[in-house]
Amino acid sequence: MRKQVFQLPSSVREYFSGDMSSATVLTLFAVALQMVTNGRYGYFRDELYFLAAGNHLALGYVDFPPMVALLARVSQLLFGDSLHAIRFFPAVAYGAEVFLTGLITRELGGRRFAIFLACGSVLLAPVIVGNATRLSMNPFEPLFWMGCVYFLLLASHRNQPRLLLFSGVLLGLGIENKHSTLFFIAALIAGLLLTADRRLLRTRWFWFAVAIVILLAMPNFLWQVLHHFPTLEDLRNVKRTHKNIELPPLPFLRQQIMMLNPYSAIVWMAGLSFLLFHREGRRHRSLGIVYLVFLAVMMALKGKDYYLAPIYPMLFAAGGVFWEKLSELPIHLRWTRIVIPLLVFSIGIVALPLSLPVLPVEKIVPYMSALGIKPSRTEVREHGILPQQFGDEFGWRTMVSEVARVYYSLPPAERAQTAILAGNYGEAGAIDFFGPRYGLPKSISAHQNYYYWGPRQYSGRSLILLQWSLPSAQRWCGSVDQGPSLAPPYGMREEYYTILVCHNLKMPLAEAWPRLKVWN
Repeated sequence: MRKQVFQLPSSVREYFSGDMSSATVLTLFAVALQMVTNGRYGYFRDELYFLAAGNHLALGYVDFPPMVALLARVSQLLFGDSLHAIRFFPAVAYGAEVFLTGLITRELGGRRFAIFLACGSVLLAPVIVGNATRLSMNPFEPLFWMGCVYFLLLASHRNQPRLLLFSGVLLGLGIENKHSTLFFIAALIAGLLLTADRRLLRTRWFWFAVAIVILLAMPNFLWQVLHHFPTLEDLRNVKRTHKNIELPPLPFLRQQIMMLNPYSAIVWMAGLSFLLFHREGRRHRSLGIVYLVFLAVMMALKGKDYYLAPIYPMLFAAGGVFWEKLSELPIHLRWTRIVIPLLVFSIGIVALPLSLPVLPVEKIVPYMSALGIKPSRTEVREHGILPQQFGDEFGWRTMVSEVARVYYSLPPAERAQTAILAGNYGEAGAIDFFGPRYGLPKSISAHQNYYYWGPRQYSGRSLILLQWSLPSAQRWCGSVDQGPSLAPPYGMREEYYTILVCHNLKMPLAEAWPRLKVWN
């Protein structure tokens, strides 16, 4: 009797075999690439903040929705708090983004070559690679946006508008991941209204999907209401102080090209043209309009260049379809199937060390110099010899050890009532994460959501100050002692400061707390 071999159902096999086989291989490679490299440097500033937020679970935070804090907590509970552990979900999300690109490509009419080109382009796009190297909202954002696009295409192609319910679920969760999803939703509705896809808006399933989005977004909205919309206050402060580098339209567009790999523009720009003008692509014109509207909104709002990163997989998908169809024309263009991937992928591989921690840290600057590249910045105060995504991973352990040295130099009676007051959430998060192994108490900070966690039980009689200037400390304190100075060689310049010890704050810390608040 022949032994039966277990096989997946045919409806499942079609997602991983045939034309999708290259997407499957590249997906697995993407996850492995991140997991092999993501423990090489150190904890990123924002990761330390999110880990702290994971210990203060809430329905919202000053500068982000609740999902990333929940993911940080789940990562810790399931896998621990090593770099590999907290970056496991981002690595999986990176692979899922590659695979989802393949699904969208196939739904746009692409076959084996189109899927390979689109997935490979996403896999090696520097901004996408870089976003996946650390725990944040960014690796997950494309899954919600492009998942919505995929189900939108299915609903349209199969005339099954009930599939819009899945789009509603993804967009609702997307808002709980990052508020920029609201702008994507606005662009998506504009794209539908301006094309024949507006027929989907007339179905009851669209309105059911809208209801799902509202229900899923409601917890964070209610938190914002109860806290008097702190996120809006934070954004207003960022705008008022010109914290971010604000680019005019042409430089902003140039940054889009650079952050995706300049040569990959021949794929995603072709994809945009395919969606807007090609005879077969025009049935999906709404997606091209979604991109243009979202691009225009980000330019008008002076958003950071990488805010558009989650939207590009659908353009790479359309570009793969474009080049596949062009290569099939009887005009001897089969060579493009070799030249286009070779050009795009080779430059992507050369650019990997600029976004992925594959080089020894001391080799990064020489490598960039050899390529004629300078570190790009998205914030005015970002300065360092390394790109900010690397620079913010260095100096934290040393800082905590120096704080511990100052802390234990204090008399035991004073030490027992000494608080560590950090100037920003990165330092506060580092104290909270690395501090227990030195026996340090939890930090306090009035920066971002740390402000809500308050001054704990401290009176202000003795404070270790991080990132305070001496004149400012002298205005607030009865007396000030200077401790060691920090200058992490690979860290960002804002982490160059002298640790200060404040004695006898001139007013009770609880009373001073609202005056110390910094939301930016």
